[in-house]
Amino acid sequence: MVNCPECVSREIEKKKKQLEAEFNAAEEEGREFRVPAYRELEDEIDFEGLGLIMKLDTSTKHFICKRCGLYATREQISDIRYKLSRKEATRADKQYDYLDWWQKSKKEKEAE
Repeated sequence: MVNCPECVSREIEKKKKQLEAEFNAAEEEGREFRVPAYRELEDEIDFEGLGLIMKLDTSTKHFICKRCGLYATREQISDIRYKLSRKEATRADKQYDYLDWWQKSKKEKEAE
């Protein structure tokens, strides 16, 4: 079974917003609230109940999402998942890359 990556990411974003609201409410009340990990968020979502399971068109070997209409091959779905899971480069990441570059020897820099 293949889950629609776009629909799944939308559902996870909805769940994250809901959990942020619960966290803020718990913080205002002075009680503790544990935010679940990303994997736990995926486990809580009922993919079949929401219609996120994609159907296979055997004649063209494409998967079709009945919810959003995504029509893609397995490779395209993999690419979409990768793009959606890729995080934005933060300032700390850029600083780390610069520090890594600065600490290299002159010979290593010239080889690049």
